[in-house]
Amino acid sequence: MDALPDTASLPATAIQDGIVSRLQDLVLQAGDAQDFFKELAVFSASLLAPPGGEVHCNVTVVRRKRPVSVASSTPTARVMDDLQYAYGDGPCLTAMRTGKTVYVADVAMEQRWPQYAQAVAAHGIGSILGVPLQLEGDSSAALNIYSSAVHGFSPEDIARAELFGEQSAKTLRLELRLAQLRDAKEDLEAAMKSRTAIDIAVGVIMAQSRCSQESAMAILRKASNSRNVKLRDVAAGIIESVSPDSALRTHFDE
Repeated sequence: MDALPDTASLPATAIQDGIVSRLQDLVLQAGDAQDFFKELAVFSASLLAPPGGEVHCNVTVVRRKRPVSVASSTPTARVMDDLQYAYGDGPCLTAMRTGKTVYVADVAMEQRWPQYAQAVAAHGIGSILGVPLQLEGDSSAALNIYSSAVHGFSPEDIARAELFGEQSAKTLRLELRLAQLRDAKEDLEAAMKSRTAIDIAVGVIMAQSRCSQESAMAILRKASNSRNVKLRDVAAGIIESVSPDSALRTHFDE
């Protein structure tokens, strides 16, 4: 990923436009959703690190009502999120649940999640920032930012992270929609190939048994039930028994 230009001499609008453009590039250039999330985590860490400092970033998304770290900028970031899930709560989970930014300025002094804070401090983390990413419907996400420094985020850093959260949430919503479309396409292709295999197998049975299509389908279902094997797998076996080339083509393959 190309580095952002020095922003010190640029107006705020130019900086924001550059960030939006980079986020759009992430969607267009990523090979799949996992690539996008990884690039987003790395980009977030590079953008939100204080001058001369370093931060570790995670992107967390709630899937099937459970939070999942979909990408991390460093292994340390992933470990910190896993600790939070293990203890059942923390600043980033709270940010997702409430839709509000949560800042732990000094992990050693944190009283809301004392066991989690103690575990995180043992890994050299001094402060934590959880920024919610507003998605759609029941979906929720957060940007989790960890710093080794106590009071590692100034009010300006927090405001910048929140602005970035608003911008990246829009991109995240777009990527999630694209991922759903890709999944739907793959499911449809699989269903079509399964249907094609069954139709061909029925034809084979009709030819071999000289029976009707309905009778051939009944024979296929009986074989599936008696063997406790899925219908499409029985069909694939029949095709393999009569054809040296069992590869199936559908209209999706053309």
